[in-house]
Amino acid sequence: MARVRGTARLTCPTCGRPIQWSDAYPYRPFCSERCRLIDLGEWLSGERAIPGNADDGQTEASGLGSADRADDES
Repeated sequence: MARVRGTARLTCPTCGRPIQWSDAYPYRPFCSERCRLIDLGEWLSGERAIPGNADDGQTEASGLGSADRADDES
């Protein structure tokens, strides 16, 4: 991010369009609502994800915590 006269300049992470970190771009760091929604859709569809183990979050998704599983095994 480069600063020009006190205003940071960056590029939209979706389309690469140059923008300024100012009130002129209310969807910052995106250039528009469209780019913001495209990015959100990529996260929700699983196209984007934070790297980790494939097992992360499996117990939360199933609704069973570790204490619940221990009870089920007995």
